[in-house]
Amino acid sequence: MTKVLLSVHVLAAILAVGSITVAASMFPRYALQASDGQGPDARAASIAALLHKICRGYAVAGLAVPVFGIATGAALGALTDAWLIASLALTVIAAALLAMAILPGQQRLLALTQGSPKTQDGPRPAATRLTMLTGIFNVLWAIVVILMIVRPGSTTGA
Repeated sequence: MTKVLLSVHVLAAILAVGSITVAASMFPRYALQASDGQGPDARAASIAALLHKICRGYAVAGLAVPVFGIATGAALGALTDAWLIASLALTVIAAALLAMAILPGQQRLLALTQGSPKTQDGPRPAATRLTMLTGIFNVLWAIVVILMIVRPGSTTGA
């Protein structure tokens, strides 16, 4: 049963979190192209909207990652191990960043590109901030992956 839980956990992480990291990283570029001052770019706006939908949809699917991770940790008797607690804490931080900053930031940037009143500086500062937040989100997940592989104190010898 542990192998099934671990397999679902890893697959969910690859498919859900991987999709979010890629789509969220690409989003600011297309959102800026959609409103670059040379007239609206409908193709770039459509791509930005699609990338936002991907992020929202996979954020929901991504809830399976910690659920199956906790189930796997319980099956392995590792719920009190420091590496797992640190991974869970970083996962909560990454999820909060996605839910409270990245997804709303994407919505605001989409609104700027779709004819909402422009700010004095245009969408570039919002896109820059969103790029930074997405980078932090991606680094958090990279650290979680490293913790999952290295597992300090594990018996794998890796």
